[in-house]
Amino acid sequence: MASLELRRNSIRSFAFDVMNTEIQNRLIPLLACVANNKDEILDLQDVFRRFSFDCICRFSFGLDPKCLELSLPISQFAISFDLASQLSAKRAMHVSSIVWKIKRFFNIGSERKLKKAIKLINILAQEVIRQRRKLGFSNHKDLLSRFMQGDIVNETYLRDIVISFLLAGRDTVASASTSLFWLLAENPRVAERIRDEANEVLGLNQELTSCEQLRDLHYLQACVYESMRLYPPIQFDSKFCLEDDFLPDGTFVKKGTRVTYHPYAMGRMEELWGVDCLEFKPERWINKDGVFFQENPYKYPVFQAGVRVCLGKEMALVELKSMALSFLRRFNVELAHPSHQIPRFSPGLTASLRGGLPVFVREIKNTT
Repeated sequence: MASLELRRNSIRSFAFDVMNTEIQNRLIPLLACVANNKDEILDLQDVFRRFSFDCICRFSFGLDPKCLELSLPISQFAISFDLASQLSAKRAMHVSSIVWKIKRFFNIGSERKLKKAIKLINILAQEVIRQRRKLGFSNHKDLLSRFMQGDIVNETYLRDIVISFLLAGRDTVASASTSLFWLLAENPRVAERIRDEANEVLGLNQELTSCEQLRDLHYLQACVYESMRLYPPIQFDSKFCLEDDFLPDGTFVKKGTRVTYHPYAMGRMEELWGVDCLEFKPERWINKDGVFFQENPYKYPVFQAGVRVCLGKEMALVELKSMALSFLRRFNVELAHPSHQIPRFSPGLTASLRGGLPVFVREIKNTT
């Protein structure tokens, strides 16, 4: 159902309107406020999480948590999500799964905190559904309303849809945005070229008015893909073999075997990307005609591939590119603590920079 809905022009137009409103009415005013105070440090990772959380809630459920208001209010939903994601990921860091299973059995330590966080997430997800019913859903454009108009009446299933869309739509976009802006701060020439391309394609000081315009911004697309090659939001992923099978090279895989692939490592393999594989080089995605070209998704499995390709891939790209373009055409970013070292990550289901992304925001003066 989600796959069918996300292909509709009406839902794409609705999503773009939601994102654009969030950018123009909240993100840009917040950045302008910070830019006016030259000594203020802003954690962009926190800002991008708030931005993507507002967008996914408004797009998927028709409800506005207002996390990106100038006062930067804290959402209990978002806090619980962060805690549950972090504690779930930390399970894999134990020497043996027996450790966390014992904790879960006795309801102690991190497993007690995880249980409490999940309980609160479930309660809040149920409240989202209740509010949607209270407000009515027959004439609303959000995804949850479309599901509720269909045959899905099971409350637990609807709750799981809410949680799945929040997890997929918030953390991955926020992670990709954070990595992209870290790289742009380290490579200001790339940010300048994005601005030049936008001025050529859209016109000087002209706003983005539709997601279709993004298709002609080939260098911006290349920057986003190159950023996720080096810093994919999902750094590794696993599948479990349903039946006995053979890999293309003849390797036998027994039923029930867990097979893990690692996009973070694959993006740094010299045999896949060449001797300059560790460089941030958007030009590797541009052909001789200056047009973006797509690599084989099995070589670049950031969005997965085949029947398991990410349902929200196009939506995520529109959100990321729209935000980055509006941001860069008005502001420069400078790292508050430049180190020129590879970022370090915190445990989580998606890549999260340890210590956030503290920056100074500088407004670009219009010289025209």
